[in-house]
Amino acid sequence: MSKPKNYQVAIEELETIVSALEEGDLPIDDLSQRVKRASELISFCRSKLLLTEKEVQSVLDDLRGKVQSNG
Repeated sequence: MSKPKNYQVAIEELETIVSALEEGDLPIDDLSQRVKRASELISFCRSKLLLTEKEVQSVLDDLRGKVQSNG
């Protein structure tokens, strides 16, 4: 299966899978495939969130450094 285009697309696909699981709309033959895909999407989202957290922290650290040098 392909990598999602972005975080929002991954979340939307994951929500679709979860809804189908909750409603029992998945044929048993598709269940394993959908659970594997959900796992891939969760990993993708987790990685994206961790990367974003690091980027935001880096920006904040940079801003703190600039404030401290000017203050």
